[in-house]
Amino acid sequence: MAQTADSVGKLNELIKGIDFAMLTTVRPDGTLHSCPMASPGVDPEGVVWLFSANNTEKVEAIRTSQRVNLAYIDHPGQRYVSVSGYCELVRDHVKAKQLWSPAYKAWFPGGLDDANLILLKVNVQQVDYWSGGQGRMEHLGFAHGAMGA
Repeated sequence: MAQTADSVGKLNELIKGIDFAMLTTVRPDGTLHSCPMASPGVDPEGVVWLFSANNTEKVEAIRTSQRVNLAYIDHPGQRYVSVSGYCELVRDHVKAKQLWSPAYKAWFPGGLDDANLILLKVNVQQVDYWSGGQGRMEHLGFAHGAMGA
């Protein structure tokens, strides 16, 4: 589902300069699992693309439950952003090439041809962020869809 340019722009502004997010997935037994992920930003369609190895706990969890959360934290700047959505596992060499950064070589020594590489496509559904001026969490207007499980 496409998001408005205003909401995507605001989200990109909120997370600008925060290079890593904590990705939380739901394990098959219902418990939560979190791990840091390099996060380049949000595309115009309201999607966060992440690189992952296919043989990880997070990928196994996504196969069971597509609900995920990305938490962005910039403590010195007092920016705290929670992004919830649905995650799809995608094998798309063209998209991976478009998103690729040489920094990813540390995790994928085989580069784009690494057989274990998979993309996580997080379709943003809800965004909440700390508004220091208001002294509370604020909601950013992203559309809520009925995707995923």
